[in-house]
Amino acid sequence: MPFLALAQETTERQERRLAVPDTLQFPERSILDSLTNSADSIPQNDTTNIVPQSAIMSEINYFAEDSIVTDFETNKVYLYRGAWFEYGEMRLDADRIVIDWKNNELYASGVTDSLGNIEGNPFFKDQGQVYEIRKEMRYNFKTQKAIIKDVVTEQQDGILRGETIKKTDDGSIYLDHGYYTTCKLTEPHWHISSNKLKSIEGKQVVSGPFNLYFNGIPTPLGLPFGIIPNTPEEKASGIIFPSYGEEQVRGLFLRDFGYYFAFNDFIHARVTGDIYSKGGWGAKAQSVYKKRYRFSGSFNVDFQKFQSPETELNPVDYNTFRVTWSHTPESRGTGRFSASVNAGSTSYFNNVINPTNFQNNVTSDLQSNINYTKQFSGTPFSMSASAQHSQSVSTGEVRLRLPSFNVSMNRQNPFRNVKFEPLKTLNIAWNFDLQNSISNRIQSPTPIDPELGGTTTPELIPFTPENFSLLLKNANNGAQHRIPVSTNFTLFKYFTGTASANITELWYLQRLNFFYNPESERVDQIVEDGFNRVTFYNTSFSMQTNVYGFYNFKKGKLQTIRHHIQPTFGFSYTPDFTTDNFGYFQEVQTNAAGDTRLYNRHQGFVYGGAPAGESRALTMGIRSVLEGKIMTDEDSTAENSTKKIPLIENFDINTSYNFAADSFQLAPVRISARTSFFDRRVSVNMSATVDPYATSAFDNGTGTETIRRVNQFAWKNGQGLGTIRNASFNLNASINPSNAQNPGEVRDELTNQFMQQGGIMNEFVESQINQLVTDPSQYIDWNIPWNLSIGYNLAYSKPTSGRSNVTSAVQLSGDVSISEKWKINFNTGINLVDQVITQSMIGIARDLHCWQMNVNWIPFGRFTSYNIDIRVKSSILQDLKVSRRRSFFDQ
Repeated sequence: MPFLALAQETTERQERRLAVPDTLQFPERSILDSLTNSADSIPQNDTTNIVPQSAIMSEINYFAEDSIVTDFETNKVYLYRGAWFEYGEMRLDADRIVIDWKNNELYASGVTDSLGNIEGNPFFKDQGQVYEIRKEMRYNFKTQKAIIKDVVTEQQDGILRGETIKKTDDGSIYLDHGYYTTCKLTEPHWHISSNKLKSIEGKQVVSGPFNLYFNGIPTPLGLPFGIIPNTPEEKASGIIFPSYGEEQVRGLFLRDFGYYFAFNDFIHARVTGDIYSKGGWGAKAQSVYKKRYRFSGSFNVDFQKFQSPETELNPVDYNTFRVTWSHTPESRGTGRFSASVNAGSTSYFNNVINPTNFQNNVTSDLQSNINYTKQFSGTPFSMSASAQHSQSVSTGEVRLRLPSFNVSMNRQNPFRNVKFEPLKTLNIAWNFDLQNSISNRIQSPTPIDPELGGTTTPELIPFTPENFSLLLKNANNGAQHRIPVSTNFTLFKYFTGTASANITELWYLQRLNFFYNPESERVDQIVEDGFNRVTFYNTSFSMQTNVYGFYNFKKGKLQTIRHHIQPTFGFSYTPDFTTDNFGYFQEVQTNAAGDTRLYNRHQGFVYGGAPAGESRALTMGIRSVLEGKIMTDEDSTAENSTKKIPLIENFDINTSYNFAADSFQLAPVRISARTSFFDRRVSVNMSATVDPYATSAFDNGTGTETIRRVNQFAWKNGQGLGTIRNASFNLNASINPSNAQNPGEVRDELTNQFMQQGGIMNEFVESQINQLVTDPSQYIDWNIPWNLSIGYNLAYSKPTSGRSNVTSAVQLSGDVSISEKWKINFNTGINLVDQVITQSMIGIARDLHCWQMNVNWIPFGRFTSYNIDIRVKSSILQDLKVSRRRSFFDQ
């Protein structure tokens, strides 16, 4: 019989005489035996090795609720029921643990009860990793290696399970017949199954050939091998696997195959490529960067090349690219650099289609801006330099402003200590602008007047390096000084007066000279080089006041109506700069009969020229606001029992009268109104321009009639108050059973959820959250059962000569939950004039617990396509998706 004893020990242990105690007695301490005997008969220097020394280098703790049994013949210790073992960072819990001191090994398993059920399966924790063991395990103290049968372990956001696992001393594990999933249910909704899996601690999970399973059902989807990041998201580098599919024109393809570089905590980049079986390829580079307390941004380049002689009648051959750059500084210091670049080939959006965001393909303009500003400390001066770019996708026109430079002085009050109010509030400022504008729309110098038999339609040339010298030659540049002077003061106690004067001076290196060409019977122009100045000025005075009216109701929920009226009167004066002493205009003969016309010698220049004609104008305007106060609670004495509601948020009428004009002295009357209803869920905007002058028909000499304005008021000619030249009506409504969140509220909610789950905010997490906010397909609020947005636009225009034009359209978008996990969303519109349906999209979203499925279908139009995405919700597997896309190329 082997000798049995209860024992507890440490690595630095002294011999004691041990007795066999009652097996029902449990030890109270796990490290030092509390059974101390002052009359211990075993001497301190006894060399009997009951438990031999080993390579164990740290303190060992162990405990068992039922019994601890030591077998001195085999040098093993048996722990039963509720047992645990601790060694350094390692801890093992199980109902049966065997410690083999001779071989430095641990063995653990569960215990089978009388009914045949296994209880107390091992639970192993080492170096921050947790392993839930379904069968048994062996662990070596010396090598820190383990063999585990049927285990489940969590790796970042994923779950690994294998029939047999081998754990190495560096924390890496090898799995035989294992799977990987991010679904943490006992029976996961999906998993990747592979005969061989390897998890490299702090790097990635690598698998051999694998298949994708849904609800335990295998699918044919898989790859020969896989690499899944197993590092904190902000430090994960690795291979980006491509999406695959087929298009009718470009053939089979692999898209977005490349590598993700996490250089450090401040810069990440990804480089990917596309390849098509019928002769096309593409290359993309994307990066995000951030320097704490300084700046952050992103830079993306996409180049696509395709050439397919599939059909001689309709060959496809293009090179196209797109560049986007966003740079945002953080407020610090006196200098600030920012950039927002969106540029590329005009053919990019016509050839490279994003099926999930077809709105990009109907973008009519691309805008870019790079800006640097500098505030000079201790002075009122500041400086800015910028480069602007604008590009029309539909017409191909490109305009580049490089450079654009500005120096300004903030408003200064030189008489701030004077008691006389007009002088005390007098302020003066200064602004200097310099601009060079380059455009690929080249203006032909002659003929300059279409009424004289010619055309002034400019020529549009390609914006290419070959044409750059011509583009520079036709650049439009100049400089501008502006000096605004103003003051404000109180008049007659209830009026506020404002007086101002503005002086403008333009600097150019050219001007135009016009002459009549008798041979061609037209006006031609020549460009005269040399520095010349254009100086003009104007003055104005305005006066306004505020009138309030109240009406109180004694009964009903509506308590008070408040009416705010703000009338404004002003007078402005601009001299006549067309006289010969200024030299800004030139009177030129236009035909053989000797008729003449004034031409501006700086027309078409970057800042234009001096205004033509004298102006002594009286400006008039009135603004009205109507508000109501209603009761919200039955108890009128309660706090916050009333609230304000807008009845008419604004109603404006403006016009002017020019006393110096020889005709049409009254300007068109502009009317606008705006209001909202139902807690601002419905907004209404209206505007109109009324021409107060009459119109009459004239014979243009060719036997046809032309409608022209006559210098007579409409009401004196029996044509009513005037003619509505243009009008618009816009109605927008957002209806849902709850308060829908705006993008800012969604961003805050996602941020709070992430932090409550233990996440640490950084620039890359912020960029992911912003992507979710800006892309509704990435984030669906399943708590709102339905949402409907309605927009109605009505526009009317009637030029003086010509037919009236009416456009009317309805836009609808929204979503509805057909069950707890299913949502249908849509986006469509109706052109009521042409009675056609505009570009539309229908989508279905399905919450799959750990996945989200989105199906988007554009049923007709230029960008007809459908898109099916099954996206893993886990952040580290956003690139793992099942996609089948068909673009409009496939028609």
